[in-house]
Amino acid sequence: MTDRILVKDLLLRTIIGINDDERVNQQDVVINLVMHADTRSAARTDDIAEAVNYRSVTKDVIDLVENSEFLLVERMAEEIAQLCLADSRVERVEVTVEKPTALRFAASVGVSIERTQADRR
Repeated sequence: MTDRILVKDLLLRTIIGINDDERVNQQDVVINLVMHADTRSAARTDDIAEAVNYRSVTKDVIDLVENSEFLLVERMAEEIAQLCLADSRVERVEVTVEKPTALRFAASVGVSIERTQADRR
């Protein structure tokens, strides 16, 4: 069993999509992360060096998303997962990327993926 580090409802703007207007106009995306890692060492020592630094991970995700121009949310989710897995303490990550305005009459449309260290490129 592992512990979970959560980043909930990270709201960013980016170029994403396959339609002409989506390639020009930024859209909102909502990102949720669940990073599975053993947090006992950090809890014991109270030392950030022993922890998965979720602030650093989140900054990297923001940089990736805001400076990208993906066609598919699937690709964005995969790249975010790879960023999270760059910290070897993250054993597994669940990434959800949603586009709130993608479909009329729907609150959002999105993709959820799960990757492990074995999936790391």
